[in-house]
Amino acid sequence: MPEHVPPAAQAEGAFGWLDARRAERERAGLVRTLRPRQATSSLLDLASNDYLGLARHPEVTAAAAAAAERWGAGSTGSRLVTGTTALHGELETELAAFCGFEAALVFSSGYAANLAAVTALSSRESLIVSDADNHASLIDGCRLSRAHTLVAPHADPAAVRKLLDQPPGRYASALAVTDALFSVDGDAAPLPDLAAACREHGAGLLVDDAHGLGVLGARGRGAAHTAGLAGAPDVVATVTLSKSLGSQGGAVLGPARVIEHLVNAARTFIFDTGLNPAATGAALAALRLLRREPERAERVRAVAGALYRRLSDAGLAAVRPDAAVVSVRAPSPDEALAWAARCRAAGLVVGCFRPPSVPDGISRLRLTARADLTDEQVATAVATIAATA
Repeated sequence: MPEHVPPAAQAEGAFGWLDARRAERERAGLVRTLRPRQATSSLLDLASNDYLGLARHPEVTAAAAAAAERWGAGSTGSRLVTGTTALHGELETELAAFCGFEAALVFSSGYAANLAAVTALSSRESLIVSDADNHASLIDGCRLSRAHTLVAPHADPAAVRKLLDQPPGRYASALAVTDALFSVDGDAAPLPDLAAACREHGAGLLVDDAHGLGVLGARGRGAAHTAGLAGAPDVVATVTLSKSLGSQGGAVLGPARVIEHLVNAARTFIFDTGLNPAATGAALAALRLLRREPERAERVRAVAGALYRRLSDAGLAAVRPDAAVVSVRAPSPDEALAWAARCRAAGLVVGCFRPPSVPDGISRLRLTARADLTDEQVATAVATIAATA
């Protein structure tokens, strides 16, 4: 039990200290609750990460149903036992080819993929340099790796270069870890400069491209491909299948020897049940649809740009997006929550990010552009946000 828990709370039993924690959250305006959504809704959704509008696309849902019908509802075991199907192999081959990497490995979630990549590509004798604004899954991976982790200021290649400049032989290996697109404000990492800093010191670069796949670059092939880093022998990327591909799961992309190592060393691969067939089939169908309709990637970027311009013109503190995420700063956690509630009451669903989800401590509304939003819906959303501010 934490030392600073009041004696009164300790006297209430093994979990009495949880009441003190809840009181702290209530005072800070940081209480979170689950809100089950309905199968259908009249609300305009700018909160989900369904960037390309594929989660309900008939081809994608039909592929999910067909996969479940053929292979069963669950994968029945870990990937190394019974949890790998032909669908997993097809998805890995096509995903690697689409993103420009030599090989890929599918996991049950993007979180598991990040944990696998960070922990399996480092050790107690390694150095990791991690961006200050990285996603929680990368941060947790650094902690679990037990490597010596140094935190670099946000999007600062010079700082990364300086932190990697260690005496020869001090560390067995080095790895820089960064989001490609940061999930709070949607800003992009300076990947070419980060790669250059890593190469000067013989370090690997791990890029979490969860928000880039399907949105950035030619045909939506992602941030690593756009930066000219896809397929490089010293670059590994992770992606999620739950955003642009409208399904669930994650994957690590990289050199074949990296993927072979993960199969043998990544605990979230070896000991986790494989991604279920329905999600695997849905992701594969969505990837094929994106290849056939690359204009979806262009459209989601256009929608994000339109949201930013209209919000800024309305006098709101919007942050210029580099991809699909547009954030609007709020005065406080309580006001951000109330603002999101007023939007919902007016027919608009928006994300509400508060500490500890925001690394800078500034609460905001988080809007996600979608390729299937019309210009009229964009105008309605902005008008609602402005009217409820």
